Amino acid sequence: MGPFDLAGKTALVTGASSGLGRSMAITLARAGAKVAVAARRVDRLESLCAEIAAFDGRALAVAMDVTDATSVTAGFALAQTELGPLDICINNAGIVRKETPDVADDAGWRDTMATNLDGANMVARNAAATMRGQGGGGSIVNIASILGLRPSVRVPAYSAAKAAIVSLTQSLALAYAPHRIRVNAIAPGYIETDLNRDYLRSAAGAKLVERIALGRFGQAGDLDGALLLLASDAGRFMTGTTLVVDGGHTLAFL
Repeated sequence: MGPFDLAGKTALVTGASSGLGRSMAITLARAGAKVAVAARRVDRLESLCAEIAAFDGRALAVAMDVTDATSVTAGFALAQTELGPLDICINNAGIVRKETPDVADDAGWRDTMATNLDGANMVARNAAATMRGQGGGGSIVNIASILGLRPSVRVPAYSAAKAAIVSLTQSLALAYAPHRIRVNAIAPGYIETDLNRDYLRSAAGAKLVERIALGRFGQAGDLDGALLLLASDAGRFMTGTTLVVDGGHTLAFL
């Protein structure tokens, strides 16, 4: 067993129906964890479970809307009943929309905050309650963004929510440390997914990549190291930390 081995562990991943959440669920399963994959689009979760089963992993599809308290509580209860005590929670669900700061879009602001901040807080709270109920111990990994570490005029609500996630991670780390629950975050840079591939491969993307020190956009697998470090016992002395995985993009703003 290596330091990143997750055999015998149970994880829950929100926003697992596509993009980074789907990739993270597969990574955890390949490391040996039983994985509850949670999202609103259950049809996509079933195909993910089949993919994990194909390499002898175990996954459970969980319908969960992170903006709905009843849905979140029920999802955690189902995961615990079907897969056993929860050890790891990957708090990934999120949405992003383009905005113009001087044009009122209160509904859009509320929707973004409801998912990216309020939902993340609710998921973390339920994860911690579940872990405490089992006697304590566990790892919560919040997914932030480099757009929470520097200003963005194109997506101000998203950036504000992700900045709050960094602060929330630190607060929860202090609150849950007595229960041996570690809370950390990953702040990805521009990672290519189905949702942003066309943009990243456009002329605008070509200009953007010039600001990345390593000269390329990230791939989902580039987050595996940070994910496994924070989820596994290899990161047992880490809490309240935000790991930036951006190919050196934020260095352009120093």
